[in-house]
Amino acid sequence: MSITYPWFLLSLVTLGVPVLIHLFELRRPQRLAFTNVGFIREVKLISAKQRKLKHIIVLLARIGGLFFLILAFAQPFIPASKEQKTTGSAIAVLIDNSPSMQARGNNEQSVFDNAVEQAQGLSNAFVNNTSFLLQEGPKSILNASAYQAALKQLTISGQARSLKSSIAQTNFSRSRIAQTFIISDFQKNAFSPQFLRGVDSTKDVSLVPIASQEAANVYVDSIALDDAFVRSGNNISLKIRVRNGGNAPAKDVQVKLFIAEQQAAVYRATIEAGKTSTSVVQVRLTENGLRKCRVEVEDFPVTFDNTYYFTLQPSPQIKVLGIGNNTAALEQLYGNEPLFAFTASQPQSTNYRSLAAANLVVLQELPRVDATLRESLTRALQQGTSIVIVPPAGAVGHDTYNQLFRELGIGVVQWEERSSGDPELQEIATPSPQNPFFKDVFAAQNRQPIMPKAAPILRWSRSGSDVLQMRDGSGYLAGFSNGQAAVYLFSAPFNTTYSDFTSHALFVPVMYRLAMQSYRSDQQIAYRLNQRAVAFTLPQSVLQKADQVFKLTKDSLSFIPAQRIQAGVLRFDVPSGMTEPGFYALEQNGKKMATLAFNFDKHESELAQYSADDLRKMIGPDQPNIHVYDPAKGGSVASQYRAERVGKPLWRYCLWISLAFLLLEVLALRAKPKVQASRPAVAA
Repeated sequence: MSITYPWFLLSLVTLGVPVLIHLFELRRPQRLAFTNVGFIREVKLISAKQRKLKHIIVLLARIGGLFFLILAFAQPFIPASKEQKTTGSAIAVLIDNSPSMQARGNNEQSVFDNAVEQAQGLSNAFVNNTSFLLQEGPKSILNASAYQAALKQLTISGQARSLKSSIAQTNFSRSRIAQTFIISDFQKNAFSPQFLRGVDSTKDVSLVPIASQEAANVYVDSIALDDAFVRSGNNISLKIRVRNGGNAPAKDVQVKLFIAEQQAAVYRATIEAGKTSTSVVQVRLTENGLRKCRVEVEDFPVTFDNTYYFTLQPSPQIKVLGIGNNTAALEQLYGNEPLFAFTASQPQSTNYRSLAAANLVVLQELPRVDATLRESLTRALQQGTSIVIVPPAGAVGHDTYNQLFRELGIGVVQWEERSSGDPELQEIATPSPQNPFFKDVFAAQNRQPIMPKAAPILRWSRSGSDVLQMRDGSGYLAGFSNGQAAVYLFSAPFNTTYSDFTSHALFVPVMYRLAMQSYRSDQQIAYRLNQRAVAFTLPQSVLQKADQVFKLTKDSLSFIPAQRIQAGVLRFDVPSGMTEPGFYALEQNGKKMATLAFNFDKHESELAQYSADDLRKMIGPDQPNIHVYDPAKGGSVASQYRAERVGKPLWRYCLWISLAFLLLEVLALRAKPKVQASRPAVAA
């Protein structure tokens, strides 16, 4: 034990005062005459013994009270086990105010409120002239009173910013910072000791984990469409995946689905901790415009992620352009389905500018491909238009096709020599059920399906994907990827002499699937606020304008993100200041281009956290300047820090002991002696 002010011990000479008072009692005894002295002799003897004991107790109480009062002024303390860093004059405090801090702590307050209380106590752990820097408050150096005022102004942020980004913005090496305290729930998804690598070894960093109660936290993990094409007036299957990111089971949680402001579905789900539950909900859009939708979960106390925003909009028609002398089969095929908009064109009257506007171009048995058409097809492919090539039966334009194949990236193709007479048709092999191209095309059946027949006139050495093959292993329909689009090549004409494919039942799903795969929508139904890049395809009318500045607006908020346009696609980064979830309008010069839905990062909803022991194990002995204080084990972080770095003060205990001696003195003075009756003496 050490003493802060040892000169106060000189006051111990005053301990002689109660001794002198005891020795020189000022009160004189009074003599009382009594007729029978022998009768009271025994009673006087007993009262004197009690009075002597009482005086000794009072004397010891006075000496003890005065001694410990003097010792309290001397301020004894137990020396610290570790040396306090002195390379700096400011204490930096980083309080995690991410939405996960809404969880309830062990004392029924929120984890954030407990973190603020721990931060408030830090001002008592240092000398009065210590300055503070609050990372989530004013960026200037604060004195103790301003620091306390700034703590009262802190609130939980609406931005699901991870602790990683907060630590990254903390400059631990600032010359004025002597000690940094990080007070957080230390989510496993948001923190790693690797964030603290490279911290100056002369700078102390203290981690203060605030534990939370076991609780459930149900949130919407994702929403997916069963069909990529949303059609107005038809049933739409929405797969709503709900996850429990807490550490306790969630029972009978109510989930509501809203289309615009109308409730479309409601159900209840029971989810174990760390598990997911997927439900399929059928909805129908009655209008063609975009609909703002949301899913609400009734969950407490972590409520920041109870609403998930997304958009639904009927898909536009897929534009299919057929170029050939006989496109009746294609016109009948695509004309019967409202999802497609088919246009037939003769080779000599084709508007080449319309190629880039189409989603799919079908080149059906053209005798030859002239240079203008070839250049237009290559340009359209680069802009995202998929191309289907059906070769002609004649051998006149083979050279023009070979050049087209090279420019489209197909490579070398071999033409089969045509023999006299009709070609021999061979059966096409049954495709594999695992082929994603034929998903949901073939129903379960016991017998082998009857496949179409064809006589290939083309052979290729490589392809990106084999859609259909002949039984001998050669290709019938293959896909060749090229950037955002693809080229599909048939090995036989549609002419009935070379194939019965157009009259087979497989013709419809294959051609429909080719058209559907040519459609791509860069716009997703929902985005995350921490998402780095968002892509949006711009119409040609917008691309031709000189002013290409786009911004995101929500109510009175407006953000201009970092943006760039590549191949007709706008790509922008989500601004760091955009923290509120909801619907944002993508605008150009006040004109709305699209409505985008943004949600919190789902990692913030996972409440699993590191304990103090976990943090100590992860830090290890390699970083002795990083310490962990656990408020859950009793005592605030301020008291633990003072006991470890400043020393444990004992003056409070001395003061309490002094008061206890004073109470003992009062009780001793007020106590009445117990008098025993004596037998009367017999006179002789």
